[in-house]
Amino acid sequence: MDREDERITLTDEEGTETEFYIIGDLELEGKVYVALEPCENEEGEYVILRVETDENGEETLVTIDDDDEFEKAAEAFEEEYMDEIDVDEAFEDEGEDEE
Repeated sequence: MDREDERITLTDEEGTETEFYIIGDLELEGKVYVALEPCENEEGEYVILRVETDENGEETLVTIDDDDEFEKAAEAFEEEYMDEIDVDEAFEDEGEDEE
């Protein structure tokens, strides 16, 4: 996969911009998820965000707050993109964020 062409820049709530490689997207139980890897990523970390559409029809990416939903999405990405992501690291990172 030539990931150089598959980049996206996201701005967080504090206004900080971060550039990500797009690993891929998938639909699960009627919801669409996208897996992103920070471009400046030394540890193989990645994030999974849910795609939501607002009342104006614009798509936004939101954090998955529900642990069960995140786990299902992570497992689906592992099956789909097995060679490109490490789900075990994602679960470890997810747990660190909640402490």
